[in-house]
Amino acid sequence: MINDTITIEISSIERLKLMNHPILAIEIGAGDLNLINNWVSQGNLKNLAKLLEGGASGTLENIDYYTTETKWTIFLTGCMPKTTGYWGPLKFHDGTYEMQRQQQSYNFTQYPPFYSLAKESQIAVFDIPQTIVSDQVQGVQVLGWGCHAPYVVNQSQPPQLLEDLVSKFGEHPTFRRDFINNWWDPKIVTKFCNDLKTGISRRTDICKFLLKQQNWDLFLTGFSEPHPAGHHYYHLSQPDHPLYPYKDQNGAVDDLMLELYEATDSAIGELIEAAPKDAHILIYSLQGMTNNSTDLPSMVFLPELLYRFSFPGKVALAAGEKDQLSPPIFPHLDRKTWASEVWKLKWDRNPIQRFLRGRVSDEFQEAIDQWLSAKNSPDLDSPFQLYKEKSLYAWQPTMWYKPFWSKMKAFALPTFAVEGFIRINLKDREPNGIVEPENYDKLCEELTQHLYDLKDARTGKSVIKKVVRTRENILNQDPDLPNADLVVVMADCPSDVVDSPQFGRIGPVPYHRTGGHPPEGFLIAKGLGIAPNSQLPKGQVLDLPPTILKLMGVPSPEYFEGKSLL
Repeated sequence: MINDTITIEISSIERLKLMNHPILAIEIGAGDLNLINNWVSQGNLKNLAKLLEGGASGTLENIDYYTTETKWTIFLTGCMPKTTGYWGPLKFHDGTYEMQRQQQSYNFTQYPPFYSLAKESQIAVFDIPQTIVSDQVQGVQVLGWGCHAPYVVNQSQPPQLLEDLVSKFGEHPTFRRDFINNWWDPKIVTKFCNDLKTGISRRTDICKFLLKQQNWDLFLTGFSEPHPAGHHYYHLSQPDHPLYPYKDQNGAVDDLMLELYEATDSAIGELIEAAPKDAHILIYSLQGMTNNSTDLPSMVFLPELLYRFSFPGKVALAAGEKDQLSPPIFPHLDRKTWASEVWKLKWDRNPIQRFLRGRVSDEFQEAIDQWLSAKNSPDLDSPFQLYKEKSLYAWQPTMWYKPFWSKMKAFALPTFAVEGFIRINLKDREPNGIVEPENYDKLCEELTQHLYDLKDARTGKSVIKKVVRTRENILNQDPDLPNADLVVVMADCPSDVVDSPQFGRIGPVPYHRTGGHPPEGFLIAKGLGIAPNSQLPKGQVLDLPPTILKLMGVPSPEYFEGKSLL
């Protein structure tokens, strides 16, 4: 057992210093300013309401064509991905058709975490994802306690501190497990919410404890729990989601997303109370939360469209009928996971297999697929078999198409964020490339047009916002370039079924996560010199590091690509 207090050695030489307006900076994971303002207007989120009234607020633009993980590297380094070369945790290996998930974040060798530049300041960093323990920081650093998408080693400085905090306050109940595979099961949904609330409570206690240990110049932390809450509870909260009218049909009718925001709001109030009275308070988010219009297009519609493009007249998954559509798919699903629900939609050449699919259990379906796989080769990889092989992202339909990648003109790479990735099967670059380099531009233009032609089958609206080309020179082998040749940015159009004039209907497909990310984040700032109830200039996530350093009296390095908002 440890004592009620934990001794923290701040530095080898103790420094006595009277702090001048310290900073308490708190991230709300995927917090959305529109949602916050709406709930504040309804009388909720009392502490955020006080901050909005007593300080300044504004939105933060962000890169809108790469992964959510990229945004943390932008925030931590003050640089865009084209500068750092870090585009996300998934890496496509040139010379193969293999994907690898990097367990660590950007290495910060050339561009260190911005707070490490304040070398004379006392700094506490608790549970910030995708960063490192820096030997340039005076203070404490605790990584990998409970944050979302951590990409960090569980460690701390001092080394014993993380273990001591876990012993005293407990682990986070959902760390590295802050997701659910079946949002339609009310028991799992409710338990997950309770676990997130427990995480908020323990996180608050840890931060209050650390706040008492030292007069910090910067206390940097965050509440990641609203992030998974938004992904899985959006349809229970916001009336504009297609599933909202059916939310009472599975027994889960409470606004669990608001409950998690309320718990976070209360926790923020406690931390402000524990912080020095003259502290600058910064509440920020790197991205927002809205209807999920990205998961199905990037993980189902895009790989199937590219399959049909490469093999005219053939269908692999979610063959849609051109008849009157039923209402949006709602929580009357019978499988244990989303992947097994989508696997029911596989099109089989064998008529017996086609008849039985979706009518038998997952276990019996797996046995049938294995028995007939040799006769139907090549075929889509079964998620059940991929799970057994511990394959990367076995649950993602993009990976099911991997047996065909070497035979396709272009194929979709796995993603689960705000975009779709297309890799051209280029000759002399891929091991079995079939697209001649002189045909690269024409193929990109042709695919782009097919994507812009893709419409939501229920509304007729376009599901594609834009298509971004990532390479000017197609033979450029720079490892700092993105994996994808084309990045497909989705429109704000949550769709479960789409129509292509060239390749037919895809879907309906069961919704995956019901909340997704718009690229805009926000900043709320309160403290000396900040006008109450005012608007910040429209900024970018890149502006957060220079803003924080300026408040600390630390000059920004020349390589920063943003500017202070205060």
